[in-house]
Amino acid sequence: MTVNHTPEFHIKQVDGRTLRVARWQPRRGSGTNRPLLFFNGIGANIELMAPLPEQLDDREVITFDMPGVGESPDPVVPYRPWMIARIAERIISDFGHDKVDVMGVSWGGGMAQQFAWQYGRRTGQLVLAATSAGMLMVPGKLAALSKMADPRRYTDPDFMLKHFRTLYGGNTNGAGGHASRISPPSTLGYLGQLIAMIGWTSVPFLPLISAPTLILMGDDDQIVPLANGKILKTLIPDARLEIIKGGGHLFLVNQADETMALIRDFLGAGPPLRAVA
Repeated sequence: MTVNHTPEFHIKQVDGRTLRVARWQPRRGSGTNRPLLFFNGIGANIELMAPLPEQLDDREVITFDMPGVGESPDPVVPYRPWMIARIAERIISDFGHDKVDVMGVSWGGGMAQQFAWQYGRRTGQLVLAATSAGMLMVPGKLAALSKMADPRRYTDPDFMLKHFRTLYGGNTNGAGGHASRISPPSTLGYLGQLIAMIGWTSVPFLPLISAPTLILMGDDDQIVPLANGKILKTLIPDARLEIIKGGGHLFLVNQADETMALIRDFLGAGPPLRAVA
């Protein structure tokens, strides 16, 4: 059984924004695997992804709360994906890293794509989970999207659990733990994430992404259907698509063992860490 380990938390000022940053240090081995930069889903606070570093405890994991999410203050002005990528690049530089592997889930998958294109030299491998190419996507089911828009999915655990399958698809394994880790985003924080993606698509630059890419999609995802993963696979030159059978939008939660095995196999042991000169 894995013993819990906790991250270091930092409050960082980057490009005029105040952000809460989490950094898990590697717990076993020599710590020579590349660090992993992680982008969370819309409205998702750091604590929601905390189980992932437990499964990747042979490498450093870095993430941060978006403005108005978790313990990061509300956004003062709107932002775009390229700005978030630049913030992430400055955070990894501040920690002394030249190159990182990058992972994004759902909304965060868009940020991961943006980073991998914008900072290709600094991206090792790329993992995209339950995500799409942005505006040019195959939409999910109306029943799921309507429940997703209801703020009670953040503020009322009973509501979220009751509608879990309608919202996300897949099974409900781990749903209770997921609900217990939710910290609702502010209205401005949630709107800021929605506004950031208006008109954004990665389609023009996906063929320019050179990082080896693992795409993970659930075949029962009610929010981001499997077809979106196939689009990403077609457009990214060195991409591999893995389909989680029976997987809903949160297959990282309710089919964690299967999913993490694929991620660990893909990431493998990266080259030794190299500090920025």
